[in-house]
Amino acid sequence: MKKYMLAALLVTWSIRILYGQTETGSVNKDIPTVHVNEIVSTHFIFSEPIRYVDLSSKSVVGDLPVENVLRVKPLPGSGDSISYLGILTIVGQKFMMQYHVRYVAAEKADKNITVSSQEGISLITPEITLSEPEMKSFCLDVLAQKRSARRVKSKVNRLEISLNNVFTIGNYFFVDISAHNKTNIPYSVDQLRFKIEDKKIVKATNAQSVEISPVYALYDTKSFKSKYRNIFVFEKFTFPNEKIFSIELAEKQISGRQVVLRVAYKDMLNADNL
Repeated sequence: MKKYMLAALLVTWSIRILYGQTETGSVNKDIPTVHVNEIVSTHFIFSEPIRYVDLSSKSVVGDLPVENVLRVKPLPGSGDSISYLGILTIVGQKFMMQYHVRYVAAEKADKNITVSSQEGISLITPEITLSEPEMKSFCLDVLAQKRSARRVKSKVNRLEISLNNVFTIGNYFFVDISAHNKTNIPYSVDQLRFKIEDKKIVKATNAQSVEISPVYALYDTKSFKSKYRNIFVFEKFTFPNEKIFSIELAEKQISGRQVVLRVAYKDMLNADNL
């Protein structure tokens, strides 16, 4: 989060110089204007989660009722002496927007403003190449694909886990997995763990394992009766041929129903472009 805030502050500072008020105090007309009033809440609906907001005026307050919606409103009496209330900066995952804020009569105030990435100023941040809405969209595309990795599966105690597909886009892997519970007892998911570990373990003391975490999951499934499927997004990784990518599905204690899917390096190399 600190990285996002620092990047946003730097971008905000540079944009203010380029597009904000000039040294003479005049207002740059290239920035759109939002009209506000203290008896009307103005909502900005972003196409992606909002990471940072800067209100240059203490006369305007705001909050984030949900992650992609900013609600702003001037304080009572803000427009008594001056109509121009400053600059509002909103920073998302991949783009930012700036607005001049002007006080107007209530009937002229903006109520809802929808903002897409095409309208904003692109942020060049190496940490992010896909926003969460874009990840979700690609995950749904993966969900519609036919299974290609038919031989990558594992079974134990009438519980089966299998790899359906691996796709790549930009700096990300999209890993599509399924599980099938062949018992009549619902399966309560405790955790799904993803690791890079040794293909062959000679001694337990020599075993090396590195756990990796997905940056996004399509579903947050806590239990399933028969079938389970999910898409997990990882920042792109590689590992040597003597290692494997391990996917471990474990049930809540005290259950012993646990299954591990071992994905070979060649299966990751066979990832298709999405």
